[in-house]
Amino acid sequence: MNPNAPFDDDPGCSAGEPFALRVLGDDMAPEFRDGEIIIVEPDGALRDGSFVLAQVEDEWLLRQLCRKDAAWVLRVLNPGPAQSAELPLRDLAAVHGVVIQKAVPGRRRLSKFYV
Repeated sequence: MNPNAPFDDDPGCSAGEPFALRVLGDDMAPEFRDGEIIIVEPDGALRDGSFVLAQVEDEWLLRQLCRKDAAWVLRVLNPGPAQSAELPLRDLAAVHGVVIQKAVPGRRRLSKFYV
């Protein structure tokens, strides 16, 4: 994902409006595959198990938000060999939106809603 997107200072787009992103890579397969389109709600309600867009350091990540004891973690569904399956969060400030829908280009019947 572009490190400046989706929150560029574009005066034509409100920060609270849903936006679309294309999934890059298979870190979140089988739920989200490379090339699929996700719709992100910036003001969506955060719940255990939600799929979210988070910024950790300077990297934008699509991950599953999970409650682990009294803390929150970002979980990758398909970690690579040198990748940890969970990334602990200090707080929820890193989360910038909740995935509310996914679409598979050219296959409308495979669309899925997450609300």
